[in-house]
Amino acid sequence: MPLQPKPASQSVVEMAQLLLPGDANSLGAAFGGTVIGWVDICAAIAAQRHCRQVVVTASMDDLHFHAPIKVGWTAILKARVLAAFTSSMEVGVTVHSENPITGERALTTSALLTFVALDAAGQRTEVPPLQITTPDEQHAHDAALERRKERLTRRGQGATWQALVATSRST
Repeated sequence: MPLQPKPASQSVVEMAQLLLPGDANSLGAAFGGTVIGWVDICAAIAAQRHCRQVVVTASMDDLHFHAPIKVGWTAILKARVLAAFTSSMEVGVTVHSENPITGERALTTSALLTFVALDAAGQRTEVPPLQITTPDEQHAHDAALERRKERLTRRGQGATWQALVATSRST
């Protein structure tokens, strides 16, 4: 029996993080790795909400740092499923900083992540199709299909540089 389509609105996640000094660099701004960790968690929750299965991160694409997040400021993360394939989903995430005094917000980070759903045995399992209800959702879904084709085409192409890095010795 095929799975019933689910609207993207059921996958939406919003979470907030306070940037503390331990997660900042010497310039008083967030470490990129800390922000990436937040992005991965936020996106994983969105993917799990869509499929109601355990999910694992398969890839992260189009990760961009647009502006810093300062110590003491709030990071507001939003995620939602943009497309659902057979056993995988593409999730979009944005991060905005919020000045706690003025309330001013600015886009700081954006990323696209792909997650794979797993069953109880750890094997890929089918995910519900995405119910598309608006032209913007259709456009996002179509763009996700193109990105998926590109990812599948690139699969395995990193072997040369990966071997080079793995065999490099420090001086």
